[in-house]
Amino acid sequence: MTQAAFNHRPLTAELGSTAGSDQREAARYTPLIRTAKLVGASGEFLCVVSDVSASGVSVRLFHPLPTDRAISLEMPNGERLPLETVWEKDGRAGFRFAVDVDLDRVLEGRGKWPKRPIRLNLEMPITLSGLTGKFEAELRNISLQGAQIECDARLAIEQRLRMKGACLPEVETKVRWRHGTSYGLIFDSLLQFADLARIAAFLQGLKMGQPNA
Repeated sequence: MTQAAFNHRPLTAELGSTAGSDQREAARYTPLIRTAKLVGASGEFLCVVSDVSASGVSVRLFHPLPTDRAISLEMPNGERLPLETVWEKDGRAGFRFAVDVDLDRVLEGRGKWPKRPIRLNLEMPITLSGLTGKFEAELRNISLQGAQIECDARLAIEQRLRMKGACLPEVETKVRWRHGTSYGLIFDSLLQFADLARIAAFLQGLKMGQPNA
């Protein structure tokens, strides 16, 4: 994934010119290609952080921006940064931080928790099928690499299954862990980031064309 692929647009051009040493420091931006998610009352939405400064951030989107009045940016380490929307255009959006932010901490990815793949808390009915039959289950969260589900059927560790849901492509997967009726699945092949972003947006009510399953 390269910086050029996201039509780089500096924050300084969008947040306005500043005067004084403190303002000039805040206006300096750093290119940063990092996956994240926007979190609001309407749901959780994948994005790619492209620029960040002490005063704000710009992201690449794969669907219209949610209209939530209160929205936060959740980084891979689980830290949430409250935002104020400034602009949206051509699949990109710019935000001001609603609180003071430690820029070095953001750039280094330091936080209370270790980095992990971005997960979307997305609940929906799914169907699992394998050599022992077909099972109904509920998706609890999903990432590019795997998912957490709830299923009343007794599934075996390392059991191979096919997972299918509304708008979700059929995915070859296997059971990685089990705790009661909760299961962790790992996908044989990674989902495409843009595809999962659009599927999640559609399922959470954003107005857009239905993704191809």
